[in-house]
Amino acid sequence: MTRRGAIKGGLAGILAYAAAPVVLPSSLFGRTAPSNRINIGMIGNGIQCGGHFEALTGRDDCRVVAFCDVVLAKAAKLRDRAAAIYGASGPGGAYRGLAACQHHEELLARDDVDAVWVCTPDHWHAPVSNAAMKAGKDVYCEKPLTLTVREGRVLVETARRYGRVLQTGSQQRSNASFRKAAEMVRNGWIGELVRVRTSLGEFPAAPVLGEQPVPAGLDYDRWLGPTPWRPYNEARIRGDFGGGWRCFYEYGQRKNGDWGAHHFDIIQWALGMDDSGPVQFIPKGWNGSVYQAHAYSSGLRVERVDKGLKAMIEFTGTKGAIWVSRGDYLVTDPPELAARPLRGSDVHLYESDNHQGDFLGAVRSRQRPIADVEIGHRTATICHLSAIAERIGRPVTWDPVAEQVVGDEVAARWLDRPRRAPYGTL
Repeated sequence: MTRRGAIKGGLAGILAYAAAPVVLPSSLFGRTAPSNRINIGMIGNGIQCGGHFEALTGRDDCRVVAFCDVVLAKAAKLRDRAAAIYGASGPGGAYRGLAACQHHEELLARDDVDAVWVCTPDHWHAPVSNAAMKAGKDVYCEKPLTLTVREGRVLVETARRYGRVLQTGSQQRSNASFRKAAEMVRNGWIGELVRVRTSLGEFPAAPVLGEQPVPAGLDYDRWLGPTPWRPYNEARIRGDFGGGWRCFYEYGQRKNGDWGAHHFDIIQWALGMDDSGPVQFIPKGWNGSVYQAHAYSSGLRVERVDKGLKAMIEFTGTKGAIWVSRGDYLVTDPPELAARPLRGSDVHLYESDNHQGDFLGAVRSRQRPIADVEIGHRTATICHLSAIAERIGRPVTWDPVAEQVVGDEVAARWLDRPRRAPYGTL
């Protein structure tokens, strides 16, 4: 039995693969056998997809074989680029088997796709990921994992029921500096934590947009999907990181869902809270509060400080401090902590140096990846509840065990959202 056969068989295939005779893979001799390559479909072929495409097409252990975007021309463009990279080996000089489509259901119906990359806007993350897992595919889904809290629990249940692997695109967990910072906190090297601060930045206010003609080749109704209908305007659906759809609450949680999904995730990791979370969310301005914040049952507060920090995340303890950012920026007080090695008895966190490779490894081993679906759900929950508190203008009390809002019916209604027909089911 090949690895692909085990993947397709879900839990039953995993057991059969474990009992099968051991056969040395051809990758031991320099290349991966075609039968053991992981075939990938990419759904949402915009800016974020581009980096993944370059990384995946440079690997020998996988092939990107199918592309999907509501703008069919985008999918066709990536398909043609992949054909050029892999080489012309089929009729007419086209690489055999590559496909482009406009609707994700068509891609998910393909038997030759083992796993999918979900790079859509946030409001499509959960519906596509859930459908993919039910179709027998493993999933790498961009952050934040979901649009609502309830979607996250559905994804966890689907992944566990169908035996699927789901990696959340919180790639900072696969960076050595963020891992070392989390390990220093977990091992008490800066004493008891007294404060955590992070910077997320700001988006401009969502603009009031006029109606424009829908361009040919765009399935705009599909782009809107389960969200409320709005007239088409190019500024609404733009994928740039300085605005576009990210400015609108209909499609995400603004900066809480954007950078918050990265930095809140590392803080959760450092605190050992991957299966839990904070108990209160306080919006900026409440009773004179200078910063947005959330608090854990221990009383520890995480503050969103968007100006004046010297790093993306700052941990302050009774015996020192840690500052960590992308670009391998790691500074400590006292300075020698940054170079101090872990001892055998210290807490050692899951080590990954490549987020995409970690996912592909989990697809083969059937083990949970570094940013498993439960982890992604818990981090996304912080993003959602921070945004809910911001929108209703008062604190939200949260029970992370029952996953329920305490004593606020209005806030509780935002744990899920109505879905526009015909996209009403998850």
